Parts: sequence; structure tokens; C-alpha cells
Amino acid sequence: MSSLYAMQRANGDWFALDNRGRFRVPVFSSHCGAMLARVNHWEMQLFKPVIFDEVMLEEMVRADGLEGTDFWMVDDPFTNFKRGRLIERAQLSLLVRDAA
Repeated sequence: MSSLYAMQRANGDWFALDNRGRFRVPVFSSHCGAMLARVNHWEMQLFKPVIFDEVMLEEMVRADGLEGTDFWMVDDPFTNFKRGRLIERAQLSLLVRDAA
């Protein structure tokens, strides 16, 4: 499997959507898909795609314990952000490990 990507700002903040008090972090299966989503969604303009690896996932775990964070696999970069496929943290960890 190829690398996974998430959107991050220069200051280290991750792009996440507010989903009824929980954060939903979109994860992309390609750099191109992440860039297309960035072009289509103005709220992502200050973010750039970065490889989402085990180090990044561990960083998020330390930041808030992931208690209030969900991950959303974006299959289509043109989709509405209210649609997507929720991915369990354990499954994401396996995908990240396989991509490395």
C-alpha cells in the first residue's frame, strides 16, 4: 500500500472537522487526492498534505489521548466532508504500519 496523508499547517496543527464535539481527521490515500481536496475546500487552504506515519499517529495520541478524535478515510477528494468512511484507530495503525 502507498503512504497515507493528512493535512497539517506549518505550525504543526492538524486539519480536523468538528463533529458534535469530536474531532474528525480526514486521511487520504494519496498526495494527489489530498491536494485535490485542498483545492475544493477553502478551509484547508492553510494546510498541506504530509505523510501520516506511525510517528504522527503517536504524536496525536500524546496530544489528547485520541479520546475525542475520529479518523475518516477520504476515498473521493471531491466528496462533501459530511460523507466518508470512519476508520477505527486500530485499523488505521495497521494501515500506517503497512504503508511504511
